[in-house]
Amino acid sequence: MSVTPSGTKAPAVSCGLVETARALAEGAVGARRLTEEALERIAAAQPVLNAFRIVRTEAALAEADAADRRLAAGERLPLLGVPVAVKDDMDVAGEPTAFGCAGEFPPKTADGEAVRRLRAAGAIVIGKTQTPELGQWPCTEGPAFGDTRNPWNPAYTPGGSSGGSAAAVAAGLVPAALGSDGAGSVRIPAAWTHLVGVKPQRGRVSTWPEPESFHGLTVNSVLARSVADAALLLDAASGQHPADRHRPAAPVSAVEAVRRPPGRLRIALSFGMAFTATPKSLDPEVRSAVERLAGRLESLGHEVVPEDPRYGRIGLAFVPRATGGVRDWASRVPDPGLLDPRTHGAVRTGRILGGLPLRASRRAETLLRRRIGEIFGRFDVVLTPTTATPPLRIGALAGLGAMATDRAMIAACPYAWTWNVLGWPGVNIPAGFTSAGLPLGAQLLGPADSEPLLLSLAAQAEAAEAWTSRWPT
Repeated sequence: MSVTPSGTKAPAVSCGLVETARALAEGAVGARRLTEEALERIAAAQPVLNAFRIVRTEAALAEADAADRRLAAGERLPLLGVPVAVKDDMDVAGEPTAFGCAGEFPPKTADGEAVRRLRAAGAIVIGKTQTPELGQWPCTEGPAFGDTRNPWNPAYTPGGSSGGSAAAVAAGLVPAALGSDGAGSVRIPAAWTHLVGVKPQRGRVSTWPEPESFHGLTVNSVLARSVADAALLLDAASGQHPADRHRPAAPVSAVEAVRRPPGRLRIALSFGMAFTATPKSLDPEVRSAVERLAGRLESLGHEVVPEDPRYGRIGLAFVPRATGGVRDWASRVPDPGLLDPRTHGAVRTGRILGGLPLRASRRAETLLRRRIGEIFGRFDVVLTPTTATPPLRIGALAGLGAMATDRAMIAACPYAWTWNVLGWPGVNIPAGFTSAGLPLGAQLLGPADSEPLLLSLAAQAEAAEAWTSRWPT
């Protein structure tokens, strides 16, 4: 059981991040007790949800005891004593980083920069969450660890590739978690588990020890149940390592942005999809949910107008970078023979496209930003579905060949990846549920460094929609 700041018993799920941090600072609960409760919840849920690759039981309890001593001495930090989780593509000192792969990986000797910053804010890293092999698919499944399941209905995936983090937060195992987003890998699982998922501006959260990840496509991101919780975790994790390749124009305070009203905005409602040369269509329930949310934003005083960004052939700037990233990561695994055949196919493609096509894809980014960014001369925010379909069933992509997998992925998730090419911020917010009770999401998309505006609008929508009141049964 968790203890609320008032000292009353709450359901056997965690409180939110803001609430938990406040309870610790006020002395209403101790870090060890919170950590023990989180470990109990994880142990109970793991046989069904399989959200964690690594649970740091002894280390987390030791860190909790240290946090309690610091709290008793009067020290206060934004997350002092709060247990959180991180995706298993981030380095945690003393733990391996397998990134969804099979095999014996050596333990890391140092924290990645984002994890280091969470620790500097006082957080306890309770474990590392599941991800598909090298983060390639929107289903968190694989022979290395099995299937990670959706707390809303275990017959369905929580999404991917940050599916373990999403499942852990949605089920209340931890109040918030870090993930990473290279083609929607935080926003997609957030949509399919009724969470807020923030993909920040490229470089906002360091990817060190990688100067950049997947040739600039992937950014470290946050998952939480509320906008305020997501903002608190984002501020704690944000910042650069001296060797980072990307640096946003200016720092932002996500926490302050959530407290400000967004003002009256002009919002482009877009259902158009970027060209991929593969079949795809928008599920009617998803469209209806996003249209309903657009109506809610209109009722809050915003102007919502149908309009699509001019994506052009943006896919040509995505594939060389994505497959090049798979090639880079695959070269580090201890036993390449254990990799999925589809991974070997991506590695081969990455080698073929690793020269001139990769360089051209990087150069194209400036033109694409200018072309697509034209819409922000007329609108403040773009609203789109996060996915084209509701959550997929467990095993939907299992056993498919490389081409069939790509077609199935694009059909389900054609909306999120374009913003990874641009490096701009995007926020998934809950948009409702299917008739079968499965969560759906919508994206708020903006230009460079627009996290404050997107988070302010998301917080306003949350206040009107009250989505944090609904938990999985």
